[in-house]
Amino acid sequence: MGYYDQTPNGRRRSNRGRTFLAGLGGVLIGALLIWLLFYSRPDLLPGNSAQTSQNQVETVETSEDGQTEQRSVEVTNDVTEAVEIADDTVVGITNLQAESDFFSESPSQEVGTGSGVIYKNENGTAFVVTNHHVVTGATDIEVTMPDGAKKSATLVGSDVWTDLAVLSMDGDGIEDIAEFGDSDVLKQGETVIAIGNPLGLDFYGSVTTGVVSGKDRAVPVDIDGDNVIDWQVDVLQTDAAINPGNSGGALINISGQLIGINSMKINAATAEGIGFAIPINTAIPIIETLESEGQMIRPAMGITLMDLNEVPQMYREDTLNLPADVTAGVVVNSVIPDSGAAEAGLQEFDVIVEMDGEPINGSIALRKHLYEEKEIGETLQVKAYRDGELLEFEFELVDNSSLQ
Repeated sequence: MGYYDQTPNGRRRSNRGRTFLAGLGGVLIGALLIWLLFYSRPDLLPGNSAQTSQNQVETVETSEDGQTEQRSVEVTNDVTEAVEIADDTVVGITNLQAESDFFSESPSQEVGTGSGVIYKNENGTAFVVTNHHVVTGATDIEVTMPDGAKKSATLVGSDVWTDLAVLSMDGDGIEDIAEFGDSDVLKQGETVIAIGNPLGLDFYGSVTTGVVSGKDRAVPVDIDGDNVIDWQVDVLQTDAAINPGNSGGALINISGQLIGINSMKINAATAEGIGFAIPINTAIPIIETLESEGQMIRPAMGITLMDLNEVPQMYREDTLNLPADVTAGVVVNSVIPDSGAAEAGLQEFDVIVEMDGEPINGSIALRKHLYEEKEIGETLQVKAYRDGELLEFEFELVDNSSLQ
C-alpha cells in the first residue's frame, strides 16, 4: 500500500503524479510569498500591531577568553519613540511658600510638587502650562528641567475653574517644546502616555501607559473646600497611572503630541486606574488668555449666590416665600452695586429659576450657562421668584474683572 494510486499492472499513473507535483509547487510558492509579505511588514504579525510594533538591535560582545558572551538588545517601539519626542518638554514644578511667622528668617518652604509642560519659547522667554492647584498660594515657583537644572519661574496667570495655570521662565538652553495634538479626534481604546513627576520624587519624565477610557467626562469638584460641589470639569478619562506629582504633566498620543494636561485621579479604595486629564482643545484657549491677560475674562452678572437645596425648608417658606412646587434654583445672596444685575433690579433673596429660556436648577448650571454659552456684552434674560411672584429681568453681561 502506498500514497499513490496504482494500475492493475503495477505502473503509477503519470498524470496524477504530475498533478501532485504541480500542487506541491503551488503550495511552496504561496508559502514563500506569505513569508516575504510578513518579513517586509512585521507589524502585520499577530500581537504586533501598529501601536506595539518594535525593532530590536542586537549587539553581541565576547570576553577575551572567548567563554563569556553578553547580548545587548536595544528595543524601539511606538511608545519609546513618542516618549523620546515629548520627554524633554515635561518639567517638575515645586511650590514654595514663605513662613507665615513675621519674625522668621527661614527661606521659603516646599509645600507641594507637580509637573508642567513647556509649550512655547519666544524672545528668550519660555512658557509652561500646569495645574492651578499645583501653584496656588506659591510665593516662589521652582522648575526642575529634564537634566536636573533648576530655574525660577513666575506665575503669569491661573484659573481655578479649569485648574490651569501658565508660568514663564528664562528660555535660555531650552530647545524642545510640546506639539499640540487634537483631543477631539481621540478614540476610546487609543494608546496614551502620561509623563510627569510622581509623588514629588526625582523621577522627572516618569512614564506610564494606558488607553483613553472615556471622552467627554464631567467630574464634580469642590473649588473652595467647603464640601459643596461648585463646578463640573470636562475631562478625558484614562487608565494610565496619574499619581500625586503627575498633576500638570503631559498626556500624549502615540505620535508624541500633547493631547491632555494630567489633572486628577479617583483615590477611592474601590477604584483602580481612573485618572483624568484636561483635553488640550479645552485647554488651548484658556492657556492663550492666561498668557495674554493674566487671568480668565468671563461674563459676569454681578451677584453672589447659593444653591436653593442648601436652604432649609422653613426658610424657603418664611424668608423666600417660595411656591411649594419650586424645589430647585439659585438664591441671590448679594448684588454688587452698579453691576448689570443691580441696574436690572435683582435683589437679595431673589431665586433664579431660568436663564434665556433654560431651567437653572443650581449654581453649576448657572455658571455653565454663563461661561460656556454667553459672551461679554450679550444680553441675559433671567426669571426669578420674589415673594412668591415670578419676575423677569434683562441686562447686559460685563467682564468679571470690572467687578473686582
